[in-house]
Amino acid sequence: MTWLIATLHRTNGALRRARWAAGLILAVAACAAQAQSEAASLELDVQGKIGKTTDAAHHLYHFTEAQLLALPVHSITTSTTWTPRSTFTGPLLADILKAVGAYGTEVEFHTLDDYTYSVPVSDCDRYGVVVAYSMNGRRLKISDFGPLFLIYPRDAYPDELTGASGDSKFVWQIKALIIK
Repeated sequence: MTWLIATLHRTNGALRRARWAAGLILAVAACAAQAQSEAASLELDVQGKIGKTTDAAHHLYHFTEAQLLALPVHSITTSTTWTPRSTFTGPLLADILKAVGAYGTEVEFHTLDDYTYSVPVSDCDRYGVVVAYSMNGRRLKISDFGPLFLIYPRDAYPDELTGASGDSKFVWQIKALIIK
């Protein structure tokens, strides 16, 4: 009888450890799934007044991650209202517009949370605007302005790029552009 009680005790302990291990595995899997969803795929759709398209209907140009990463890389080191002075890296907005043969005067940005904001194409020449996919060498996640974040050199133009009107130009979680 003592042997049976000892065996049951050991079995219960083993079951507890097995349940604990299973719970740990599920928790790790949940964290990995959340981290994966945080890392939204790096892609961008551009439509409107463009001369080059990638879809059969000839309405939009879809940039894959590989295509975005293949564009020349530029950096702006600046602070924003939401970040300390940091180095933001990605292609110039001008290079994206050139790749699609854009011929409009305004770029309307659409974000993952359905925010929309427009900037003049002339901002490309004036400010050298970057569509950043990384900050301080780390890829942007949805929870930290990613996958794409429109960056202006705020520190270089404090009189023009601070305050509500300047802040509104810093568009994050970008998913699409419409050239008007």
